[in-house]
Amino acid sequence: MRVLLVVLAATCSVASLTAQQRAISDSDLFAFRWVASPQISPDGRHAAYVLVTVNAKHDGYETSLWLVGTDGASTPRRLTAGPKDGAPRWSPDGTTLAFLRPKDGHSQLYLLPLTGGEAQQLTDLPKGASPAAWSPDGKMIAFTSTTTAEDLAKKDKKDKGDESKSDVRVVTQAEFRGDDEGYFDPAEHTHIWTVPAGMPGDEPAKARQVTSGEFDENAPQWSHDDARIYFVSDRVRESYYYPPDNNFYSVPAAGGSASLDTVVDINGPVFGPAVASDGKTVAFRGWVNPRAVRSYNQSDLFVSRDDRARNLTADYDFDMGGSVLGDQAPPRGGEGSSPNIWTADGKAVIVTTTEHGRSNLVRFDVQTGAREPLTTGDHAVLAYTATPDARRFALTIGDPTHLPDVYALDAQTKRLTQLTHVNDSLFAKLQLVTPEDFWCTSFDGKKIETWIMKPVGFTSGKKYPLILNIHGGPHTAYGYIFFHEMQWMAAKGYVVVYPNPRGSTTYGQRDPPRLRGFDQAGRDGRLGRRAAHRLGRGPHAPLRRRGVAAGRGRLAGLLVYGGLHAVPALVVPLHAVPRSRGVSRPLARALRRLGHHTSDVHPG
Repeated sequence: MRVLLVVLAATCSVASLTAQQRAISDSDLFAFRWVASPQISPDGRHAAYVLVTVNAKHDGYETSLWLVGTDGASTPRRLTAGPKDGAPRWSPDGTTLAFLRPKDGHSQLYLLPLTGGEAQQLTDLPKGASPAAWSPDGKMIAFTSTTTAEDLAKKDKKDKGDESKSDVRVVTQAEFRGDDEGYFDPAEHTHIWTVPAGMPGDEPAKARQVTSGEFDENAPQWSHDDARIYFVSDRVRESYYYPPDNNFYSVPAAGGSASLDTVVDINGPVFGPAVASDGKTVAFRGWVNPRAVRSYNQSDLFVSRDDRARNLTADYDFDMGGSVLGDQAPPRGGEGSSPNIWTADGKAVIVTTTEHGRSNLVRFDVQTGAREPLTTGDHAVLAYTATPDARRFALTIGDPTHLPDVYALDAQTKRLTQLTHVNDSLFAKLQLVTPEDFWCTSFDGKKIETWIMKPVGFTSGKKYPLILNIHGGPHTAYGYIFFHEMQWMAAKGYVVVYPNPRGSTTYGQRDPPRLRGFDQAGRDGRLGRRAAHRLGRGPHAPLRRRGVAAGRGRLAGLLVYGGLHAVPALVVPLHAVPRSRGVSRPLARALRRLGHHTSDVHPG
């Protein structure tokens, strides 16, 4: 009897909670909070991160730095007021955070002592600075900047107003502007600088330029003995005419005229290179360019030593790194990152992989390539950092019903501990939908992974309208990550179907074929018809009301690359099904590529 009463009480409690919840709305976006750039302290006891919020006027984002203990019992503590602070980086002794803060229109490096005191400005370059890379001894910081000698001369003269720059642009290169970047300046290059890491006092410290020339250098990191600085660079003029082929180099930390050393050089790109403790072995992600051009190349994990690179994942046909598509990545404060992490003994490398829309941390044995998952589940690992011994991680994880939060991972026990709950109070009020996964058979028998979100308050036997939502790219992937757009459609009473058609990533190199115009559109159309018809036989998707929505690369992308006649190829095979067709997010960028000036609507 007592057990029965407990069950009834629990049932009533759940029913009461559901009754108090409401469907998600578009205005809930203003109350969302995002975490980014998780940085674990060298001793593994704390994690710093960036918290992103929408400002009071709802026209921009604010970012601030926070600190939380990794024991799971601590309350997060705010470190800075913001409103535009980001990119925290721990000093090797764990006493100081270097971070970025805007000053006069450019981000500068600041140092924040964690023992107490205000943040102090470290750099003051006319073109700003990138996130900090601390030297192992904690005495220097490396960073990148596009500042030139001319910029410094103007700054020293304090005569900026007398020399107005002409607004006439002479275009001599095929690629002359980019999304979110505007026009490129062919004379502007990203180079490596260093600055002393001591607290600067009343005046910023004097930074020194280490590299120069006509090529960009990125992602600086120090050698273990502080003597050299490694970086990634593509040292080919107008390299967009050729297959990607950047390399890993090093230069003396002191700068000077010494020639740079090539550390890793393969016929392909090098991503996230990490030097092992022996100072000779390098782990990196990338690929060897194939003879025949492919529309997508899947990254593998390589280990290089003595000018010989070995592919550890040749028999593992999935994506290296986190690559799941959602619409709630942190809008400021740093993108997702997938660094390659060496274990202390140099016997394994830890990195994220993405399989079938799920991103997880995996440990790869350097000798055999054997893999061991450190995290598992229907979620996406977005970003992470590790302690020097790779035993403790701070990472951000999200899933279809939760925006990402900060977690701590013990790599030995594989125990995950949630450290933040930044959206719990809001999401407790919302009735969110957990998507259902199923595999749809396409026209040629190929199985296509698909997700379905039923409407909020779904009642079996009741008829509902359906929206087929096709992602753009096409080389990206839906998966186990929060998607406000899908939740909002389900809240409005729609059955939402979102597939990963052929061409999607996270299913292996053999899955993304060489997609061309009509072929891409026709395959998508047939898949959409089969998925919609399958659902149409169920109790919640009547044939009389269907809609198709598509992102850039699936519908609008075909307008550009396949011609106007390619659009019917996507939609016409569905002629018996849809009553409405829509394009979400893409046309502004598609038309911009054709020379039309448009702007995406996005706050901040």
